[in-house]
Amino acid sequence: MNEVIRMHGIEKNYRMGQETLHVLKGIDLTVREGEFLAILGPSGSGKSTLMNMIGCMDRFDKGEYFLSDMAVHKMNDNRLTDVRNRYIGFVFQKYHLISKYNVLRNVMLPLILRGASSKEAEKAAKAQLAALGMGERLYHKPSELSGGQQQRAAIARALVGEPKLLLADEPTGALDSATGREVLKLFEELNDKGHTIVMITHDTNVAKSAGRIVRISDGEISE
Repeated sequence: MNEVIRMHGIEKNYRMGQETLHVLKGIDLTVREGEFLAILGPSGSGKSTLMNMIGCMDRFDKGEYFLSDMAVHKMNDNRLTDVRNRYIGFVFQKYHLISKYNVLRNVMLPLILRGASSKEAEKAAKAQLAALGMGERLYHKPSELSGGQQQRAAIARALVGEPKLLLADEPTGALDSATGREVLKLFEELNDKGHTIVMITHDTNVAKSAGRIVRISDGEISE
């Protein structure tokens, strides 16, 4: 199996007045194509910072990161933006759907930003929404959807560009337990179809739906 993520010696520090806060301390992490990995850790463990590094949303101070053999640690800001759009699909706890747009437009946006025509983007978005059981909700605004439906729309948006990696940050955190289980089952089905998924969570029960769990504590990882 090809490696989608290969991190070696990742360190991230923050200056807090006269103090230096060591948030990530030499992280080594490999995720292979088709894996479903959960990164499990409590608040303050460094898991959100690690997610930002994996998602190319922040820079680290030391180490190497290869995303599908692309050397992330050597990229400039414009290249990082392009990589985020083309290779990573993001699913957030709060959905981050744009309230003034309907579901279809929300899901089309990543492709429009990439330079696709409206016709191409609409076709791909409709197909992805239909695949996730949202074909009847194309013209609804986010406020007209349940939490579970909003998260399905957010997952469709993450997948529409056919990313190498689906990166999910506490994807069930805003949902009731029954709806959360539905979303986790959807992730399992997506993984069965070959999608590579990395999920960040503080919840052991949520992490158990993944095929592999790594724990992060005080900026260090253990299997």
